[in-house]
Amino acid sequence: MSLINTRIKPFKATAFHQGKFVDVSHESVLGKWSLFVFYPADFTFVCPTELEDLADLHGEFQKLGVEIYGVSTDTHFAHKAWHDTSAAIKKVKYPLVGDPTATLSRNFGVLIEEEGLALRGSFLVNPDGVIKVYEIHDLGIGRSAAEMLRKAKAAQYVAAHPGEVCPAKWDEGAKTLKPSLDLVGKI
Repeated sequence: MSLINTRIKPFKATAFHQGKFVDVSHESVLGKWSLFVFYPADFTFVCPTELEDLADLHGEFQKLGVEIYGVSTDTHFAHKAWHDTSAAIKKVKYPLVGDPTATLSRNFGVLIEEEGLALRGSFLVNPDGVIKVYEIHDLGIGRSAAEMLRKAKAAQYVAAHPGEVCPAKWDEGAKTLKPSLDLVGKI
């Protein structure tokens, strides 16, 4: 079953965020766009490259009103230790959420049960708590923050412009489509 247009399930977790431990819940993410970025584990190989890539574009996401949440099944304590020892993770200014009970990973369908790790999953959630975009990758395939940013812009555009859709490779300022009988067979 697809998670598109489903509401996120209740959760409570602790995150490491800008030198502090903070509470994060389904209720605290409502009212704004959120990007949940699941990754397998701290102190690994592909994960810091992805989180650093997101850190480099974090300001662009913030301009859109999108808060990023990095999530792994590590604890918030491990996230702090990783932040303190990795040059790539020191760049991260968004919350790194601990999910040691795997509640979030299960809720979003990315948990590898036998390993206790999350697959690489990205979930864009609208201010009502509804999943509008998601992708899930195998552990060895890294994601692109620029592509996630493009998808966030497209999702926000579609939400703000009912009746319009974004075609392939759409980027901000590009032409959109208004589905109608007149377009059938002409694209």
